[in-house]
Amino acid sequence: MPSQIDTLLRLVSDNPQHVLTHLASHPEIASTADFSGYTLAHAAASYNQLDLLRTLVRTYNVSVNIQDSDGETPLFAAETLATAKCLVEELGADVNVRNQEGVSAAENARENEEDGSGWAEVATYLEEKSGGNGEGGVSLSDVLNADTADMHAPPPLPPNVKINMGTMQEAPLEGEEGPDPEIRRRIEELAAREDFQTDEGQKELHDLIAQVVGGMSEENGREVRRRIEE
Repeated sequence: MPSQIDTLLRLVSDNPQHVLTHLASHPEIASTADFSGYTLAHAAASYNQLDLLRTLVRTYNVSVNIQDSDGETPLFAAETLATAKCLVEELGADVNVRNQEGVSAAENARENEEDGSGWAEVATYLEEKSGGNGEGGVSLSDVLNADTADMHAPPPLPPNVKINMGTMQEAPLEGEEGPDPEIRRRIEELAAREDFQTDEGQKELHDLIAQVVGGMSEENGREVRRRIEE
């Protein structure tokens, strides 16, 4: 017997109003995923149901960057320019998120462009937004999830910063604890700003990193080894 989320996912394409009516009584379903991590937000993006998409994010607080089991956000499912613009410009989707295979939404759209003109338009738009093939500014996912420090934004990171999966941290000595979660919170606040991808926003990100690391170094009274992976 199909679960509630399976039933609602099938209704997104033809009867989004029924989905909204059901959510009014069962708001907890808004962020629920099926067995593959696919959510109503992914389905709404795929079927260009923009009113449903906006309601999920704005009314039910579904993350616009919610990821399925492949690490793909609703932006990866956007097959029309209107949907991509809604996600990025209205709802604040991160154009630089990469899936588990290291592919960005722009690259995914470019790979699918032979399936229809919509994909080509989406690919061009997302490439422009990300600075060209997803290699523009530094995104929140780059800072918190990247496995290297190969990020193309001025100025360079301080020499005592390590970029690693899941967090940004000072390289701890054996037996020491990692950095305070406050670092992550401050970066996330900066990343939520509309000007995060601009040169000014990128500079503030690096200044914040330098400030935090400098404070930790002074507190510990020692020099931290260079740990940026090449």
